[in-house]
Amino acid sequence: MTAEETKPDLLGAFDDHHPPRRDLIDDCVHCGFCLPACPTYTLWGEEMDSPRGRIYLMKDGLEGEPMGPALVQHMDACLGCMACVTACPSGVRYDLLVEQTRQQVERRGAEHRGRSERTLRALIFALFPRPERLRLVRAPLRWAQRSGLDRMVRRSGVLERVSPSLVAMVAMAPPVAAREPVPPLVRARGARRATVGMLLGCVQREMFPGVNAATARVLAAEGCDVVVPPGQGCCGALSVHAGREAEGLRYARALVDAFEETGVDRVVVNSAGCGSTMKEYADLLADDPDYAERAATFAERVRDVSEVLVELGPVARRHPLDVTVAYHDACHLSHAQRVRAQPRELLAQIPGLTVREIAEGDMCCGSAGVYNLLKPEPARELGDRKARHVTATGAELLVTSNPGCLMQVTAALERQGRSIATAHLVSVLDASLRGAGAETLVAPADRRAGRRAAPGGT
Repeated sequence: MTAEETKPDLLGAFDDHHPPRRDLIDDCVHCGFCLPACPTYTLWGEEMDSPRGRIYLMKDGLEGEPMGPALVQHMDACLGCMACVTACPSGVRYDLLVEQTRQQVERRGAEHRGRSERTLRALIFALFPRPERLRLVRAPLRWAQRSGLDRMVRRSGVLERVSPSLVAMVAMAPPVAAREPVPPLVRARGARRATVGMLLGCVQREMFPGVNAATARVLAAEGCDVVVPPGQGCCGALSVHAGREAEGLRYARALVDAFEETGVDRVVVNSAGCGSTMKEYADLLADDPDYAERAATFAERVRDVSEVLVELGPVARRHPLDVTVAYHDACHLSHAQRVRAQPRELLAQIPGLTVREIAEGDMCCGSAGVYNLLKPEPARELGDRKARHVTATGAELLVTSNPGCLMQVTAALERQGRSIATAHLVSVLDASLRGAGAETLVAPADRRAGRRAAPGGT
């Protein structure tokens, strides 16, 4: 054994590379305000599956309790939705604590997961943060959807016997729309008011290409030159949220490099999970002498697309959309970034459009990055719960700002036989600016071989 392998564990469950901070743990006064806000506590009523309970486990780990199955299990069960951060009256930074703990679990506790789960995780992170690999999936997926093979396989129950995660993956895959590449530069229409960079993302780029195209059109209509660095890759959000620190930081460094010489005023993001991580780059890369300052400069420029549009104010004409929408707050937009008012303000600018609020609006839909693939059963319960609340609004269209939420809630609505269409926020704005009409968003349920319309109205 090497000297490193025989080194005693001075921190119990954790090594000395960014263990969960004791001062942050001690901020928790165990008041219980987090309990009703926590999705897993709501589902199971188990103390150790609440933020307060998980903080207890972190404290035990710092005080000498070894890394074991219980710690791994309860940390893996957390969605990382950050609703508890919003609910906490003491300002406990559970977001930092769970991120630090998950990094420890990845390094020191992965053997406490089953072999099948370890394999599944390896496959997920070999595919989803890699847009060039997702692109290869498009053709066979499109063929399976058009031929009806995907529905036939799901009805057969074969996948259910092999892996519930595969069932979730197939069920949530959106209809494969035609690719709409965004050019490296989209010029402002009319007077230029700002120069912004745009993240293409991974799932957004390959599974919802219409959303990126709509984002560029909306920004250009509002007076932005839109710069789209062609060499950009993954932002690292999926990896960082899962505790895969080294991998996530590699993606972050590469993205900083891609945007560094663009000279943009803002870096615009249309995916909630990506935006929340990109805004944290200063903290994530604080230990890297080559990137710390550059990452901080980059992070200061990151904005959700709704933030940029509200900051600029509207100049382009909004055409009426006679439609009733339910707006779903993506967790990493509302809780992590504290962006709630701006999407609603943008929707309110559209003549004829009515917004209805969803009951339990702060409760996660169960998507949570790749949680719905790793933990399909609780994710399905949360998705079904969200779909029932969406249906109760009587809305014709569900609107949100995150591709994972679009896939998760659309699949849940489909399971319940609901014909409510779904769309990204910028797709709704784009339809209004182009005068395309509500019918382009609220498409017939059988538009594609009896399946749902593509999110984004494409």
